[in-house]
Amino acid sequence: MAAGGLSRSERKAAERVRRLREEQQRERLRQVSRILRKAAAERSAEEGRLLAESEDLVTELQGRSRRREGLKRRQEEASSAARPLRPGPLAWWGGRGGLTTAASRQVCDDPELLQRKVRELAGAVRNAKYLVVYTGAGISTAASIPDYRGPNGVWTLLQKGRSIRAADLSEAEPTLTHMSITRLYEQKLVQHVVSQNCDGLHLRSGLPRTAISELHGNMYIEVCTACTPNREYVRVFDVTERTALHRHQTGRACHKCGAQLRDTIVHFGERGTLGQPLNWEAATQAASKADTILCLGSSLKVLKKYPRLWCMTKPPSRRPKLYIVNLQWTPKDDWAALKLHGKCDDVMRLLMDELGLEIPPYSRWQDPIFSLATPLRAGEEGSHSRKSLCRSQEEPPLGDRGTPLSSAPALGGWFGRGCTKRTKRKKVL
Repeated sequence: MAAGGLSRSERKAAERVRRLREEQQRERLRQVSRILRKAAAERSAEEGRLLAESEDLVTELQGRSRRREGLKRRQEEASSAARPLRPGPLAWWGGRGGLTTAASRQVCDDPELLQRKVRELAGAVRNAKYLVVYTGAGISTAASIPDYRGPNGVWTLLQKGRSIRAADLSEAEPTLTHMSITRLYEQKLVQHVVSQNCDGLHLRSGLPRTAISELHGNMYIEVCTACTPNREYVRVFDVTERTALHRHQTGRACHKCGAQLRDTIVHFGERGTLGQPLNWEAATQAASKADTILCLGSSLKVLKKYPRLWCMTKPPSRRPKLYIVNLQWTPKDDWAALKLHGKCDDVMRLLMDELGLEIPPYSRWQDPIFSLATPLRAGEEGSHSRKSLCRSQEEPPLGDRGTPLSSAPALGGWFGRGCTKRTKRKKVL
């Protein structure tokens, strides 16, 4: 026997014990796997006790199952097994970065399958104790606002070497999905909304400021950071015309202290530090309380990087159930209790019908932005050239000097330079 070591017979005995334990563990894994394949009603009391005593194995097997299903689903999507959608004028700032062909492919559940999934989603909404909604660019495409990762999205076009053009956002109005979320909040079925969108349509749909966390800012809000607390100015026009990545001054001054105002947009590569309208504190609190999360129209490629929104410090069994509505693959699909491949408006129309709730129509006369807005002071009318919102087609926007932007290349603001910063410029010889 070597000094301080085990004898040969002792090493063999220890190896036999180790192999025996491994075999027992494999047998336990097989038993738990067989039980999990049964419906809950078909399991005996003894099998129920075995599952309760094997919580780690149950979690491991359920994780394997989700990964297998996710891989199978992605293979089906990549091979066009699901029905492909014709490219259209779709969504926009749900995230930033590169695209892959498989990930950017749009697929749609057939009507019968979608209806079944919506029925299951409706049950989850009814039973949720604390439901939080995460929204991305896909909920605004019905308002003709372009996205980032869709077939005609900003990043897609830039990667193809094509120019992007600005949209006249003064014509955009809250969509059926925006209004549905507002009604669900009024009915206390939704407790909080966390949005990546900068278009301000959640605010304009009637959601209270306290119920929204606009993580990437709001194009209608500029703030004075010299005032304590920060002083907000809600406008009826896009305040980001002169702003860009790392350059946020809007060219207007605070009515109180005279300091330069800045926009609230968080561009790619920046860290949001403003309290409002980002409202990170409320978003984090809502995520920690949530037992159900509904993701609408987001690629989740940016949101996945915020651990606070996914309760990653909790064990998997105690994290919120996740429901995703998106036409494309997302990095959270494997963790979802249910994935619905459909347009947000189509899904929300079916959901509201299933819940027996009427979707309120949007009315410009009742748009909260007009009561929240601070008018420009004398001499500030020429501080922007963006078209202002007005309550009706006949009403001339006060101090509006703008022209429609649909035919002009996107140059400034959160939709302009924040995107074009990433394009490579050719060297001039």
